[in-house]
Amino acid sequence: MKVIDLFSGIGGLSEGFREAGFDVTVANEIDEEISKSYKKNNPNTIMINEDITKMDISSVFKKYRDCDIVLGGPPCQGFSQKGKRLSLKDPRNYLFRYFAKVVDYIRPQFFVMENVPNLLTTSSGFFKKEIDDIFSNMGYLVSMSVLNAADYGVPQNRRRAIIIGTLGDSRVKFPPKNENKVKTWDAISDLAFLNSGEGEFKQVYKFPAKTAYERRLRKGSRYLYNHRATKHSEKAIDRMKLIPENGDRSDLPKKELTKSIYSGTWGRIIKDQQSVTITTRFDTPSSGRFTHPFLNRALTVREAARIQSFPDTVIFYGTKSSQMKQVGNAVPPLLAEKIAEQILHYKGGK
Repeated sequence: MKVIDLFSGIGGLSEGFREAGFDVTVANEIDEEISKSYKKNNPNTIMINEDITKMDISSVFKKYRDCDIVLGGPPCQGFSQKGKRLSLKDPRNYLFRYFAKVVDYIRPQFFVMENVPNLLTTSSGFFKKEIDDIFSNMGYLVSMSVLNAADYGVPQNRRRAIIIGTLGDSRVKFPPKNENKVKTWDAISDLAFLNSGEGEFKQVYKFPAKTAYERRLRKGSRYLYNHRATKHSEKAIDRMKLIPENGDRSDLPKKELTKSIYSGTWGRIIKDQQSVTITTRFDTPSSGRFTHPFLNRALTVREAARIQSFPDTVIFYGTKSSQMKQVGNAVPPLLAEKIAEQILHYKGGK
């Protein structure tokens, strides 16, 4: 089946659906640097690097009306728990309407839309109702739920609103939960133990894979990319040295406390649990529980990508800040794959 991926970012949804056997025909991403990174990783997919709000939908997508699925994660800054959440007044909260316009034009059998959980609760459910009304009026049966990636083999507690639409007489079911949780250390234990400022963009693997999860993500990869540690200040390193395994800022003396508003600030990743949600600031210890379990540095791009379930064959290009956006804003590919498998199951049962 052919797929369109809107607001694609680096392609977490694309990667998961492709892994399940789908053909991702075309993708759209507004950020030029991220779109180039997507294209390098997906040379057979047509990339449209344009602002969807300014597109003539019919002229841009008329060649792709044979696609079976439209995917997309419209940007969600307006629903952010850290932002002011202007809700009804914030234009960023209405980007899903452009996703809906493409769905209405293509008329795919399925669509999958991803967003933050607040999409379904903000403004007393206003956006949830509008989304349901828009797609129901197109003839789609709409299913909405909040899924935690940790329930689907991803070593990260990442809750996302997933909306699945179906042109048919029944709804696609959400994937069943996996009782066997993958721990953070199961994802990164085979990566070189770098100190602050160490590492290269491309390097050889120093250690063999130690877990089934690591073996899966290393499959087909000859070299290790993006495993380069941030060079922290001496003051930051000294502060991290004071934090024991599993610790956080509560272990710091008063004179070392910072005014960070982020939960888990200066906290170390807990090896035997799932990670907190990977954000776009995972290279900064003060931004959350993103410090290595025992080394005095924050996560590398590759470590964060592993926690997001990206295979090592996906390489993140561009500036460091762009690479972090690519990883932090992505849908975990393994979660996307589980959703894709449910669509295949639905197709097989018809």
